[in-house]
Amino acid sequence: MPDLMRIDGVSGWLRAVPIAGAAGIQVSTHLYPEAAAHLMRITETAHWLEWQDWAYPILQKPFAVKDSYLEIPDLPGIGIEWDEDTVTRYRY
Repeated sequence: MPDLMRIDGVSGWLRAVPIAGAAGIQVSTHLYPEAAAHLMRITETAHWLEWQDWAYPILQKPFAVKDSYLEIPDLPGIGIEWDEDTVTRYRY
């Protein structure tokens, strides 16, 4: 379960998961599902996407989960658009 914050983000993921793939080890994600979902699409031995909706309050369009699958939006980048009013309200 690589954690994007602890393995140097996307670059660390791209270095680590081919090693797991070569060994036949399944890879699941740990936190940051909005970013990790994209990485699972290119992970040879992808297993489970750890999902939580903690970011929903500050996203304009939260990712949908349908029939136990995450629907990744067709938007630029990783598909996140912040709800700026909510971000401002929660800022301290």
